[in-house]
Amino acid sequence: MRIFIIEDEKAALRNLKAILAEVCPEAEIVGEADSINESIEWLENNGMPELVFMDIHLADGSAFEIFDHIKIFCPIIFTTAYDEYALKAFKVNSIDYLLKPINAEDLKKAFAKLDLLVSHKSESEKQSDIINEIVKKLNKEENYKSHFLIPVKGDKFVPLSVNSILFFYISDGMVKAVDEDGKQHPFTMSLDDLTDMLNPKLFFRANRQFLISRKAIKDISLWFNGRLVINLNIPFELKDKIIISKAKASEFKEWF
Repeated sequence: MRIFIIEDEKAALRNLKAILAEVCPEAEIVGEADSINESIEWLENNGMPELVFMDIHLADGSAFEIFDHIKIFCPIIFTTAYDEYALKAFKVNSIDYLLKPINAEDLKKAFAKLDLLVSHKSESEKQSDIINEIVKKLNKEENYKSHFLIPVKGDKFVPLSVNSILFFYISDGMVKAVDEDGKQHPFTMSLDDLTDMLNPKLFFRANRQFLISRKAIKDISLWFNGRLVINLNIPFELKDKIIISKAKASEFKEWF
């Protein structure tokens, strides 16, 4: 643990370092300061430690002035010979308030509080990560295409709802969408692009040639070597079978 100590009394500093060595031998004291200005300068130039011990009453003023100049994000343990600062200490990110002379038992209790804080923070961060992932997924779902603008003769476009599309496929080198009426609409986008644009809960990339909607599926037939053939509920017959490879069959079953 990287510790920064702000203390202007040499005897108190020696005492704190000795008790730290006893209570937390793995602690590394990465810096020391005995004034407000020196503390600000050290924090600005050395980055944030993992814990700060801060004497409140310094020779050049109250240590609380440090917070007017720099933000301290790590936990803080305040030390002082006076108890009138307690309320103000807990308005910043203090985990404890130790009255001088500090003893080993008080310091052990302070580290126990720190351990509890860190463990709770870890769980909180995990929950925060989960929430952020959910938000990202929800935002992504909101951004999936719901309509396309299809050019028609002249200078017009007509909207085509994604909900009305049964499948996309490549025919004669061109990507086409087939709607519920069996009408085919040419697309300039590739199947790869369309796969990224559409909600994967609704459309499945069967193979390099077909991107199909769940509601278009009439039934599924077993094919050779563990492959599947998808039969669609459409008003015309396709030239090519929609074959899902053995490697992709499990993924399709899970999706469906």
